[in-house]
Amino acid sequence: MIDFKNGTFFKLKQSGEYASMVADLLIPGESVLNSFRAMRDGVVFTDKRVIAVNVQGITGKKRDFTSLPYSKIVAFSVETAGTLDLDAELELYFSGLGKVKFDFTGKTNIVEIAKVIGAFVL
Repeated sequence: MIDFKNGTFFKLKQSGEYASMVADLLIPGESVLNSFRAMRDGVVFTDKRVIAVNVQGITGKKRDFTSLPYSKIVAFSVETAGTLDLDAELELYFSGLGKVKFDFTGKTNIVEIAKVIGAFVL
């Protein structure tokens, strides 16, 4: 399992690559809303959960998929990018797990992500 206690999980940039990587894990009727990647790892937002992908090993063939259901989110926080600080942040607080923090780089529309999460959590 991914170690979420290590502060920021990773810096993410929008990419469709990880959406196909998690396709076999999706339940009937579940669809991918957006996916992001870091250097090797990634995260996929579906209409039911967040799936964090941790690529392991030298070849990258071994992967850990951590499913974070929206139904277990008790609170969330969004920080938009600014003039000097170009990164946006999303903090999700899960019952039984604690805080999971994602940093987004580039032109990620963090407000749109917050709306999606809010629609499922509130």
